[in-house]
Amino acid sequence: MYTEGVADLGEMILLWPLCPPDQKNAKLTLIRERTTNRYLPAFEKVLKSHGQDYLVGNKLSKADIHLVELLYYVEELDSSLLANFPLLKGLKTRVSNLPAVKKFLQPGSQRKPPGTEKTLEQARKIFKF
Repeated sequence: MYTEGVADLGEMILLWPLCPPDQKNAKLTLIRERTTNRYLPAFEKVLKSHGQDYLVGNKLSKADIHLVELLYYVEELDSSLLANFPLLKGLKTRVSNLPAVKKFLQPGSQRKPPGTEKTLEQARKIFKF
């Protein structure tokens, strides 16, 4: 359940830059609405329901890593979307402070920055879409 929700919202966010310009505003509105009214409340509820530090009890899992990655995407899209989800912000902080994750998030690491219009245009030329 957890990874499917992460995948659904993640796909919406990742595909948003590729949608036609005349559809971008509507898609962004839909992403914001679903983020704040559907996906993040569900994850927040899970954390609240069991009172543990991670989604699946008190042990880090793949679901936590994927969710935190999604939370970074959400923040890059609109940082205000996380404002009403303190437990998710706490999860993001906990996972981000794990030594291996913290190292990965440092500037100069293998983590790729958010795409720009220039990189999107390069991808369009290469992949012909």
